Amino acid sequence: MLWWQWMILGMVLAAIEMAGPGAFFFIFFGVGAGLVGLLTLVGLGGPAWVQWLLFSVLSLVSLALFRGRLLRRQQAMIDATPGIDDNFVGEVAVAIDDMAPGAHGRAELRGTGWTALNVAPTPIARGTRCVVRHVDGLLLHLVPEGGH
Repeated sequence: MLWWQWMILGMVLAAIEMAGPGAFFFIFFGVGAGLVGLLTLVGLGGPAWVQWLLFSVLSLVSLALFRGRLLRRQQAMIDATPGIDDNFVGEVAVAIDDMAPGAHGRAELRGTGWTALNVAPTPIARGTRCVVRHVDGLLLHLVPEGGH
């Protein structure tokens, strides 16, 4: 692959990470693709099979070395935010995605996109106003407005 193709792959993987629930998986594969793109740019990428091997190794090594640190840092930031549960419980969020009962999706609260969990026994349709019942870290537990 050409260097710029690796860079595009890295950006796409980073975008997927940002659109997801923040589990920090895709970002490390994006880092691996970016590093292979840089190596290929300076002529150290080698043939395609070497590039794919480098991509796999660099992605997995960065995942193993840095994911735990990122998760601990994220948890420390959450723990340092006093009363986040109290601040959001009872507020109204708007579903960005359709969510089946027990399914994850996205919701907007106070102008910001959040990862959400439908804790109601009925589906939540996109655009539905929902009430925050509980906050677990950065995950909003939602029920449709007027639902129980």
